[in-house]
Amino acid sequence: SRDIDRVNGKQMVQILRKCDAEIFEKKNHDPFHQVWHITPKQKQICSYIIAGGDRAMLTSQEAPEDDPALGARMLDKICAGKKHVLFVGISCGMSAPFVAGQLDFCLKHLDVFTPVLLGFNPVHMARSEPMQDCSFHFKDVAERMIAEQRHKKAFVLNPVLGAEAISGSSRMKGGSATKIILESILLAGHEAMVYETTYSHSDELAALIHQAGESLQMKAHVYYIGWQTLGIIGLTDASECVPTFGADFDDIRGFINNGFREMKNKEGDLSFLGPEFVIGHKDFVDTILPSLSQNDVMLFLFTVNDDLHEVTALADQVRRRTSNLHAIAHDLEKFTIPVNSVVMRQRWELSTKWCLNAISTGAHVLKGKVYMNYMIDLRVTNSKLYRRAINILQRFTGCSKGECERALLRAIYSTDDLSEDMTSADVWKHTDVANRRDQVRTRLFIFTIC
Repeated sequence: SRDIDRVNGKQMVQILRKCDAEIFEKKNHDPFHQVWHITPKQKQICSYIIAGGDRAMLTSQEAPEDDPALGARMLDKICAGKKHVLFVGISCGMSAPFVAGQLDFCLKHLDVFTPVLLGFNPVHMARSEPMQDCSFHFKDVAERMIAEQRHKKAFVLNPVLGAEAISGSSRMKGGSATKIILESILLAGHEAMVYETTYSHSDELAALIHQAGESLQMKAHVYYIGWQTLGIIGLTDASECVPTFGADFDDIRGFINNGFREMKNKEGDLSFLGPEFVIGHKDFVDTILPSLSQNDVMLFLFTVNDDLHEVTALADQVRRRTSNLHAIAHDLEKFTIPVNSVVMRQRWELSTKWCLNAISTGAHVLKGKVYMNYMIDLRVTNSKLYRRAINILQRFTGCSKGECERALLRAIYSTDDLSEDMTSADVWKHTDVANRRDQVRTRLFIFTIC
């Protein structure tokens, strides 16, 4: 995918298709070399923890990912009083301190927890740099997990998927594989048929990438209008564009029927936090529709099981403002055998995720947010992105790691004269400053080096 920034929409879809195909390739070894069975005597209850809380589903909340103690405290709180907990900690790059803190907590309480580390790097490539207020690093935790795996008290699931189409963008293959693996654990595995069905519409995807790219280049917008879980897929894809591509929150936005009532998130209605958290269809009609232009792209996300009268009514309202209206609509035509409704919904979700990943990524590539296959406009909001920014600068300038880090610090602190306090501060202190300065982005640093 090194030339993804030089190709047209059709060629871009083929590159993404080949990358996603690697998820289903059979390797010479079985990455799932440990299998466990859980047969609880009481009702299972599933829950979730996100670094940054529910608002991280809609906006970039990168800083909490660097806090291992916060991760442990949140896990302890949600599992208080539980006798048996299967905990799956997800860090695609084997790097997130938040997850490391949770796994460390589990390893200290194996009488209650069965911890699972889910990521897509070999353990020896896990991050080994110090973490905030911690005596251990991620690699330490991963190695302890491997040690306990021999006794079937902990498990590491880390299949190698191949490189991401956009280097480091783990929302793509990493996110898709995470969804497949989790649903394989909890319900049933996905079939490659979903992949084939999705990419059989490559021409339509390419056209949507082109139109979305044109909209962003004209400073217009892309709006996802979704129903039920497809609405959540749309909200997630849109929110990820902010840290990944340095996008504004309203460049690509998602809306869902019934807003937070449909989300069913633990923290309830978050709309009081600001415009980024206004997500209902009614909110779209009241705040976005009146100013909708022909340059904006509208994309409806629904299935045959949704309220089609409601879909049609909203589509009619949109058509009065613009003809630039499209849909990803799922039905049962492609499936010739009976399929469980839950599994069917999961397949629709994965297909929608692949489509939206392609559209939002392709649109930002066309806007110039990617060079070769590197994100060159990312925001330096946590330690992972701090290190990634340095690596990108090294790759494209040929300067040393030290020179690149100093250039990054000069941009963060807006000075050419770095004090000893600045250069000796911990990474999380740098990212805290960068978080408060919206314009600290990788593309600015290249001009300050050497």
